[in-house]
Amino acid sequence: MKALILCAGKGTRLRPLTFTIAKHLIPIANKPVISYSLEKIKSVGIEEVGIVVNPENIKDFKNFFGNGEKFGLKIEYILQQEPKGLAHAVMVSKDFLKDDDFLMYLGDNLILDDITSFVEEFKNDEDMKASILLSPVKDPSRFGVAVVKEGEIIEVVEKPKEPISNLAIIGLYLFRNTIFEGIANIKPSWRGELEITDAIGYLIKNNYKVKGHVVYGWWKDTGKPEDLIEANRKILDDNHFKVQIDGIVDTSSVIQGRVSIGENSEIINSTIRGPVVIGKNCIIKDSYIGPYTSIGNNAVIEDCEIENSILMDHVKLMNLPYPIDSSLIGKNVQIVNNEKKPKAMKFVIGDMGKVEIVR
Repeated sequence: MKALILCAGKGTRLRPLTFTIAKHLIPIANKPVISYSLEKIKSVGIEEVGIVVNPENIKDFKNFFGNGEKFGLKIEYILQQEPKGLAHAVMVSKDFLKDDDFLMYLGDNLILDDITSFVEEFKNDEDMKASILLSPVKDPSRFGVAVVKEGEIIEVVEKPKEPISNLAIIGLYLFRNTIFEGIANIKPSWRGELEITDAIGYLIKNNYKVKGHVVYGWWKDTGKPEDLIEANRKILDDNHFKVQIDGIVDTSSVIQGRVSIGENSEIINSTIRGPVVIGKNCIIKDSYIGPYTSIGNNAVIEDCEIENSILMDHVKLMNLPYPIDSSLIGKNVQIVNNEKKPKAMKFVIGDMGKVEIVR
């Protein structure tokens, strides 16, 4: 069995961050979102992974993951030139997948449930041509949903206006090569894309066995800044990081709870209250870093209060008069409070940036 991770989306809801980084590489607890998908894939014994990328982000993925050897995987990159839908992404991956069974993962989805039983059930039932991971949701109109009868899916609908089921398709699929027959027999949807739900619908209509596997644990589509912050909070809360202090903590600092501090980082006259992850080569001085905060590498933070936030690499925060809370701060951002006169606020902000000022 092989795995296919779909990462060709442009991440428009996460701009301006995604002007310079693929959304699947944005860090949660200082690891790219897609890393958690790769860990799940490896946990069920799959080693060959195809990552579907676009012309703009392929270089970033190759630079980070290479051929996958250091992660114990064999990674190939598959180019989807245009965003023509999930089924189109499968179609352009045919040369990689060949006739093998495969697990398909949406690269910006986080699923914390153990997927072993999901995969083993599929392996042990050759009559099953597809198996879809489902979870109950409050607002089915935001998702593709499935109607399940006696464990089998009898209907799938993409974002129904009238709810036919509360079981959402949450971005993890198992397919045999029969899915290519389904894709060959569908047409683009109203938005011009080949929908994987339509290909699954074809299988159902032609009496192929399609199973629904329901999970009730936490999962998240990390498509918006608030989703990433929630995911960061959940990952930190659920012990998905190693607690260790590799940096230097001076005697006037206080470390409370589960905290990880990377090599060559210095904590000076500060309080760090976990769960918190701090990367390498950081300087935290005269500051309070509160729970559910992830700080990347080479950050400088002085005289600030921060909690429930994600700070990426090379961030510099200095002398801020108000606490930072529930924030997502991209690479190389500087926010500095300057006491010089004349007093004025100065900004250099990219497209679709957001600043909230408290008075």
